[in-house]
Amino acid sequence: MEHYGILGLLPPVITIVLALLSKDVIISLFLGIFSGTLILAGGNPITAIMKLTDGIANSLADGWNIRILLFCALLGALVGLLAKTGAARAFGLWAASKVKTKTGVLLLTWVFGLLIFIDDYFNSLTIGTVMRPVSDEKKVSRAKLAYILDSTAAPVCILAPISSWVVTVMSLVRDSDGFTTLGVSEFSFFIRSIPFNLYAVLTLVMVVLVAVTKRDFGPMLRSELRAEKGKGLCDEKTYGLVSGKIEEEKEKLASKPFDMLFPIIVLIALAVIFFPVTTYMGAIDGETITTFGQAVGSMTLGEAFNNTDASVALFYAVVSTLFITYIYFYIRKLVNIKSAAEGIVEGIKSMMPAIIILAMAWTIGSLIKSSPADGGLGLSKYLSEAVVNGGFPLAILPMIVFALSCLISFSTGTSWGTFAIMIPITMPIAVSLGQNLGMTGAALMNAALINVGGVLAGAIFGDHCSPISDTTILSSIGASCPHLEHVATQIPYAVFVAVCAIVGFLFAGLTNNMIFGWIAALVVFIGGLIILPKVLGSKRYKLD
Repeated sequence: MEHYGILGLLPPVITIVLALLSKDVIISLFLGIFSGTLILAGGNPITAIMKLTDGIANSLADGWNIRILLFCALLGALVGLLAKTGAARAFGLWAASKVKTKTGVLLLTWVFGLLIFIDDYFNSLTIGTVMRPVSDEKKVSRAKLAYILDSTAAPVCILAPISSWVVTVMSLVRDSDGFTTLGVSEFSFFIRSIPFNLYAVLTLVMVVLVAVTKRDFGPMLRSELRAEKGKGLCDEKTYGLVSGKIEEEKEKLASKPFDMLFPIIVLIALAVIFFPVTTYMGAIDGETITTFGQAVGSMTLGEAFNNTDASVALFYAVVSTLFITYIYFYIRKLVNIKSAAEGIVEGIKSMMPAIIILAMAWTIGSLIKSSPADGGLGLSKYLSEAVVNGGFPLAILPMIVFALSCLISFSTGTSWGTFAIMIPITMPIAVSLGQNLGMTGAALMNAALINVGGVLAGAIFGDHCSPISDTTILSSIGASCPHLEHVATQIPYAVFVAVCAIVGFLFAGLTNNMIFGWIAALVVFIGGLIILPKVLGSKRYKLD
């Protein structure tokens, strides 16, 4: 048996529905996982509990996962250290004096998101730490800040030519049946696929247009109105408590704006250094490569970046940054041993809800994605068989694979898992269908790019807005926004962009030309930005 059929949909559906009803993400995730293990256990609750605990333990036993959790905890420690010095407040007051408008704050956050493209986790947490005091000063709702953080995380990483995401996509493309007939390298194919990622590009454009035109709609408009009228930067009464909240020392007046920037600059610089360095270190096998110099000579800098283990590099970077920052603040006489220890402990405590949610999100993701042979429900396999192999013509295949990738990624909360399932299935189908229609050369390449672009775009949709997505959770934490408020306010924007993208992929597939796809998507996009604020505008979202 390769999957449990439609039963595999129960865990993500139960998790999402309970989270929206109860406003308790942790309990909802727990019950979602339990429903899945109950299916695997044949209805035996004792066995289901055992499988649940084993699943969580296995998630924490993974080296990549545990380093990401430690990175989050230590980044919380760094934020706690900053809070003890009052550096964040000093920077916020300084930046607020320089950035005169709310639009300026939103655009500055967007620019920072483009610049920090190496890793999506790093993006959400770091930029949130820097920009939250500034956005608070200009009465930007925490939901809007979280939306921008999330929109410049996964959508930016998948478009960047050098990131941990690139090597994943390239390896899957390279190993897919039919790829060799295209006659290009996997890196060249990835570069060519960038303009075909309708969802990621339109998401970035959406942030800019909403910031400039102020055409908010839906629950986001309500959150923005609350913030502007002084009724709260977030709505904890409706959506639950904020995770990762750290109280800042407001009496510290000796801090300067640069005290806030210093650890961020150090963290970025060390991350950029450790990304290739850890790859070089890993290449030393003691046989053919015995020294660091030989490792450097064995690959280009770009290859070192692409082949890195992001969790190792980020962990090294945050440990080093925490040590350097402590020394810097001690020399500046902003902290002593006692206050620094208090700040570090408070910061780590503030990250515990995020750490618990991440661990459980990984568990439910593994439960859903894995095959029954590996202790999972095989949902991805079921959905792929039901739709992609259903005999659809090539003309509508891009639309189908985009929609299916959206469904898988939203249900599982992961883009990488969606890549792994959908690219090996989509590539050979697109190439074989194209060849059956007599396509060769550029025409066949277009067919492959449009369809793989549909997979990449759909995978980013779920990573961007699923309630159980890592980056959705961390964007909530980075903005100090209730997680469910971030989800509720972001989903209408994400779904709107997804609708534009699905129209684009339909026309791209019908014409086998992405230019027509872009024209169709932009027509819907512009029309939607004109109509939606009128339909879901201020008259519908009045404050009490």
